[in-house]
Amino acid sequence: MPAPIATRKLHYGWIAAGLTFVTLLVAAGIRSAPGVMMVPLETEFGWSRVTISVAVSVNLILYGLMAPFAAAVMDRIGLRRTMALALAVLAVGVVATTAMSAPWHMVLLWGVVVGGGSGTIALVLGATVVSRWFDAYRGTVMGVLSAATATGQLVFLPQMAMAVESWGWRAAVLLIAGAAAILAPIIWIFMRDRPADLGLWPVGATEAPPAAVRAGNPAVAAIMALKDGLGSRDFRLLAGTFFVCGFSTNGLIGTHLIPACFDHGIPEVKAAGLLAVMGLFDLVGTTLSGWLSDRWDSRKLLFWYYGLRGVSLIFLDWAFGPDVFGLWLFAVFYGLDWIATVPPTVKLTTQAFGRERAGVMFGWIFAAHQVGAASAAFLAGWVRTDLGDYWLAFVTAGLACLAAAVMSLMIGRKGGAVPVAAPVAEGGAA
Repeated sequence: MPAPIATRKLHYGWIAAGLTFVTLLVAAGIRSAPGVMMVPLETEFGWSRVTISVAVSVNLILYGLMAPFAAAVMDRIGLRRTMALALAVLAVGVVATTAMSAPWHMVLLWGVVVGGGSGTIALVLGATVVSRWFDAYRGTVMGVLSAATATGQLVFLPQMAMAVESWGWRAAVLLIAGAAAILAPIIWIFMRDRPADLGLWPVGATEAPPAAVRAGNPAVAAIMALKDGLGSRDFRLLAGTFFVCGFSTNGLIGTHLIPACFDHGIPEVKAAGLLAVMGLFDLVGTTLSGWLSDRWDSRKLLFWYYGLRGVSLIFLDWAFGPDVFGLWLFAVFYGLDWIATVPPTVKLTTQAFGRERAGVMFGWIFAAHQVGAASAAFLAGWVRTDLGDYWLAFVTAGLACLAAAVMSLMIGRKGGAVPVAAPVAEGGAA
């Protein structure tokens, strides 16, 4: 590989990171839409929250299960093609939801099509971009990219809520579909797969990185990574704690906070504003978490993140008061902690399994995150339908977070990780 171009003022890695940030932001806006759509769909079609939660659960499961295969596909066909294709699928799938009239339509479109498309450009995309384009600032950049998933709420949720209030839920989904349709060609034109495509080294690199090895068969590469991971205690601990992360964020708060606010007489626009505030403070909290993960023990960071999150969830039900001051306080505090767990988890994954396999291994760990999210989305809907409120769901998630805090301290102890096989080379076994 040639020496890096010294005259370039702005390394293209920062442009690649910026494009990735916008992609994750748009995907997050699409993924957060069910929180705004749930009450309007309930009103228009008479569907129960359990019925709607089934589609959301399918979406969240596919969003997670696509991640390890998406990482392998990125190795096979490149970041640019994968990102552009996924955005196009999202735009088509979201537009099609405006014509749905039966629950199975929502499961197919929002669950399968949108879930699969958004899963292809999930947080594993950020982990892959960081591992390819950056040797320095990895934790900080991963923190910013992780925060994009919450910033998407900040950008899109208030607008979607106002669109629902003024013109109906179909106008809201067309808004986010348009954003995906506009972004797809921009990614196709400007995104690049690796620094080597431009004759560069990664940001902060002092020597040329090893030549890229393409996976022969993405499905085989992903399955082999799972097989290797299941033999590692660190993998099981990371997957277990990230399961709780998804259970307590996307699945519970991301899906059910707005309906819970509505149950307490808080209008949808104000409730969407709460999630937007969480997105604003998560941008700060997750970026700071990335900076801290470059400097402090990631296990201890996870201990505090999960522990404080658990306490806040246990006391959430008391925050729904007439002055909603406690709820705004919860939004600020919880926002700082929303996905601050991502940068330390990515760092611990890289330490356990190496730079080359960090993307696909984190993909499986992220799959556990989304299984947790899907479980919470369905169970919280069932609890609300059966018991009439969300109290039990909030307390259960809080206790699970306290357990995850303890598990975090066990990661990385002697004997936790195991060697993993190299990716299948192109032309090898398939």
